[in-house]
Amino acid sequence: MSLKNSKTIVIKIGSSLLVDENKKIRKKWLLSFAKDIQKLKSKNKKIIIVSSGAIALGCIKMKYNKKNLKLDKSQAVASIGQIELMNLFSNTFSKYKLNISQILLTLEDTEERRRSLNAKRTFENLFNIDFIPVVNENDTIATTEIKYGDNDRLASRVAQITNADTLVLLSDVDGLYTKNPKIFKDAKIIKKVENFNEDLKNINLKGNNEFGSGGMSTKIEAAKICQLSGCDMIIANGLYLNPIDKVIKKNNCTLFISKVSKLDARKKWIISSISPKGELVIDEGAKKALRNGKSLLAAGIKKVNGKFNKGDHIKVLDKSNKECARGLSSFSSNEIGKILGHHSKEIEKILGYTAKAEVVHKDDMVEI
Repeated sequence: MSLKNSKTIVIKIGSSLLVDENKKIRKKWLLSFAKDIQKLKSKNKKIIIVSSGAIALGCIKMKYNKKNLKLDKSQAVASIGQIELMNLFSNTFSKYKLNISQILLTLEDTEERRRSLNAKRTFENLFNIDFIPVVNENDTIATTEIKYGDNDRLASRVAQITNADTLVLLSDVDGLYTKNPKIFKDAKIIKKVENFNEDLKNINLKGNNEFGSGGMSTKIEAAKICQLSGCDMIIANGLYLNPIDKVIKKNNCTLFISKVSKLDARKKWIISSISPKGELVIDEGAKKALRNGKSLLAAGIKKVNGKFNKGDHIKVLDKSNKECARGLSSFSSNEIGKILGHHSKEIEKILGYTAKAEVVHKDDMVEI
């Protein structure tokens, strides 16, 4: 099973799992979910939760009907509900000694390279201090033009940014069916999808779209994003207690298998995304370190060519000006000009603020 071998797992839960049809918070369910997360954490897995529910909880608090809300009003309600949502998570997860943090994202945060790089670093730092990030779309400022519109797509982008192994979409059905199981009794669950064109060619996704808060077509879109990122994806029923434990033990779900390795997907993105904005010339010692899978540090940089910003694509050249790597810079060209040749411990003193030790992190670099 994919989850057993996964080191980084993104789990998306919809508002229907947190709030029942009578507008009551499903506290017992959330407690069982927290227990599942504790189990995964005990096996040294990194967990990210993408949760809906801010507007739903805001409506409960304000006694509003969600269906009648206009965008500007829903943004205010989301602001109120966001605190309710995080208090609910914090109070529940603390019973299992789990620490949570909040990350609010808009579409632009993941589409713009520099911001997605910053988000990636934030996730990494939270993992390092043993906190579980709870991600939500920033409904308080997101307009129609910059909204994801559904948390399935948001979750797939988070999986992409964090280089996750598996994304789990907890839905209100067991998985993807050959047809809508609420209408057709002969509907069969599709256990595994490896090739979208072949495995889904006879599936009427529009017919399937009647169930699940995000709809099945948005989940397929999420699976396609995951596949390009080298990430597996699972659609499973989240309405049960201990839903993750049930997926692992019963395997009653749909698994989308990515044929692209994470490394290949990342290499493809770094090399082909855009033309590099600048160049770094490095010494032999740094070149040798790169060959051994190390990050590029300021001490090994001899020269900076071009003007670029933090997060931009750059070329890495050896002393003969031959390209040896490409990557995403953790610093601007201006900053690198000040710190090149210096030890990492000196960076803070030179720049006057705390910064990363790596000029190009090994995860953001591809050897040529």
